[in-house]
Amino acid sequence: MRKLLVLALVGLAAQLVDGALGMAYGLTSSTLLLFAGVAPAAASASVHLAEIGTTLAAGVAHWRFGNVDWRVVARIAVPGALGAFAGATFLSAISTESAAPWMAAILFTLGAYLLIRFSRPLRPRSAAGRLRGRFLGPLGLFAGFVDATGGGGWGPVATPALLVSGRLEPRKVIGSVDTAEFMVAGAASVGFLIGLGTEGFLLPTVAALLVGGLIAAPIAAWLVRIVPAQLLGAAIGGVIVLTNARTLLRAGDAGASLTPVVYTLLVVGWVVALALSVRALRRARRARATAEAALAAAGPTPPGAAPTPVPVGADARLAAVER
Repeated sequence: MRKLLVLALVGLAAQLVDGALGMAYGLTSSTLLLFAGVAPAAASASVHLAEIGTTLAAGVAHWRFGNVDWRVVARIAVPGALGAFAGATFLSAISTESAAPWMAAILFTLGAYLLIRFSRPLRPRSAAGRLRGRFLGPLGLFAGFVDATGGGGWGPVATPALLVSGRLEPRKVIGSVDTAEFMVAGAASVGFLIGLGTEGFLLPTVAALLVGGLIAAPIAAWLVRIVPAQLLGAAIGGVIVLTNARTLLRAGDAGASLTPVVYTLLVVGWVVALALSVRALRRARRARATAEAALAAAGPTPPGAAPTPVPVGADARLAAVER
């Protein structure tokens, strides 16, 4: 019972992070399960089975709020599902000893990416036109493969790529990626079922993760309004990097003298990233305040007149903070 409660807290924490950032449910929960000693394939299989429920709930919510571009979903979900199935089959075929460093390396890389991304505002490029299938297909295929082999990565790979394209508003990027993830999670679960059998799924773990995630969903909706995504993303990225560094150091047979040096460098990098994220957050808030003051000074817009535009730089920084 104590272990199930801990796993439920893992699912709750992962959903809080995912609700605040629009990504990293699988990334966070897989990292914590590996830290608890769960085998890599079993961890990824259990997380993806639990994600079928959480992504379904998230997709329905996004659809009701009008945050889904079904054209994008259709063009990214199918390749994503194929990539996830291939990744699950690959991870199921290799030994636990070989899988642990592979999975830790993917999680470490994605954690470092979160650190870099959230240490500065994301500035979307303005681009005309629609997202094309020749871009969405390979992106979905790659993101799905990384998601299954790493136990997470669909959101961290797909969401930023769509955001920086500038061709889809941020709320529809998040809604479309979350909705498409339902098919990705389902395909990965089928791949693990074929490769590992039913014994590959830790059903109590799945149930605990699912319960924790469902409990956290409404809390996350409140949390995203309180805790800045800029700061939370850098904090979670550092936790993921430090946690998976332990597995990589063990796999590389790092000596007792080298391990403290590596951890010190990683902690210093984490602190620097947090400081940069706070700096970027303050700059974005100042830019927003300046833009709002300019709009207030301009007075109300007369009927039939075009509204006064918000400065491009402030608008870009505001969108970055909100995501």
